[in-house]
Amino acid sequence: MTAQEQEIQRLRAEIARLAEEKARLSAEKAEMQSVIDDLRAQMAWFRKKFFGSMSEKHLPLEPNALEPTLFDTQLTEDEQERLDAEVKDMEERNARTIEVKAHRREVRRPVFTDLPVEETHIYPEGVENNPDYVEIGVENTDSLAIRPAKMYIRRIVRHKFVLKSGLQVKEPDRQTFLIAPLPETIIPKGMASESLLADILINKYVYHLPFYRQIQKYRELGVVLSDATINDWFAAVCTKLRPLYDRLRERIMESDYIQVDESTLPVIDNEKHRAVKGYMWAVRNAIGGDVYFHYDMGSRGGDTARRLIGGYRGAVQTDGYEVYASFENTPGKMMIGCWAHVRRKFVEALDENRKYASEAIVYISKLYRIESEMREACLDAEAVKERRQKESYPIIQDFEKWMDSVANNFSPKSRMAKALVYTYSLLPRLSRYVLDGRYNIDNNGIENAIRPLALGRKNYLFAGNHDAAVRAAIVYSLLSSCKAAGIDTRIWLEDVLKRIPSEKDLDTLLPANWAVTNR
Repeated sequence: MTAQEQEIQRLRAEIARLAEEKARLSAEKAEMQSVIDDLRAQMAWFRKKFFGSMSEKHLPLEPNALEPTLFDTQLTEDEQERLDAEVKDMEERNARTIEVKAHRREVRRPVFTDLPVEETHIYPEGVENNPDYVEIGVENTDSLAIRPAKMYIRRIVRHKFVLKSGLQVKEPDRQTFLIAPLPETIIPKGMASESLLADILINKYVYHLPFYRQIQKYRELGVVLSDATINDWFAAVCTKLRPLYDRLRERIMESDYIQVDESTLPVIDNEKHRAVKGYMWAVRNAIGGDVYFHYDMGSRGGDTARRLIGGYRGAVQTDGYEVYASFENTPGKMMIGCWAHVRRKFVEALDENRKYASEAIVYISKLYRIESEMREACLDAEAVKERRQKESYPIIQDFEKWMDSVANNFSPKSRMAKALVYTYSLLPRLSRYVLDGRYNIDNNGIENAIRPLALGRKNYLFAGNHDAAVRAAIVYSLLSSCKAAGIDTRIWLEDVLKRIPSEKDLDTLLPANWAVTNR
């Protein structure tokens, strides 16, 4: 066999081998495609289960019948074009806003009113007793000045009297010695006055100064205090304030609309000899603004939530924490969601999928734009309710329709998918703010109320034990309610510390009531 024939035979064998390999690969491809198709079908089913109800029902046409589930539909081309235009408009507005904030900064002068003025007069050299010059006016230049705080001894001098000896014989039943009683104080026989105790509490819970920094400050003013002394004073004050705190809680729970949230508070665990994560709960009267904080051994569980609001009757606005879901459809309660938390989820997804996240934010921005317009117009609650049901509720229905149309575009672990799941599960609660013009679109009121807790956490880092955390809850509650009432915290606290040892009617000392009688 010639070399050419051998090469032809080799090539034929190679062609046969490649044909077999092709047939084998084609069979494998078909098998793999079958597996892929099956997995895709499973994924589609899991997405449906994961993202929402299998029901075909949707948000009811009438908001008063709010029992929403999701439905399968797609946006029309016209709806998608309008949405794209709104996204583009939003991004252009945001770009203009960022540019203005970055390049046009207005210089602001300090604002001050009713400050005392101390004048320093300066005359030109050589004009004193000089008849050649006549004063024609002055030119004033003001600057802000400050003197450091001053600590002093407040001494109460009680004068003692004795009955004259002759009268003691004539009137033996008459009191021999007279001295004025010592005024009741928050700490009997203690060295700390109401002003110092108020200063300690305000420094820690308004200005977030740990006790050891306050000790350093007082040392500079000439007084050496120990950490144990300040802690004892703090505990004694909180014991006296506890009845007022309890009354504040009762008043808040008597309202028909509250907001609830919780935040972390590290607490020293004496057994573990380290700080462990605890939680402080907060409940706010969403109409009046009063706030009370609640600490239950640092727990964030359902048992604490049930003890906190289980017996409450009225509207409860919360974020999407799953513990609150157990109160859905509970008799006497109406759970309301928070659109600010929803918006936050989609903002977090912007970097991952700007197109769809922006579309979601456009829908939410429409709801907030309506709220802003109503605030500017100073509408009453009934007018707010009417406009929400006429304009806001249809937007929520459109948002639900959009969510269902895009749900299959994301993997379950993506940020967009998590945002959609979060929103889907809360959609009934998120819609209910349209039922009453007094309800808020979000939970920002309670989040602002607990912000001092977050600031304090960064400064004093932790509570020394569970008892200290309970005391912190007492002080935060009363001082936050002062802020809501628009009163000077220091003036209120000093007055309350003077009056509470003998005050019979605690309601008069509550910040909202105190504000009415002391303005």
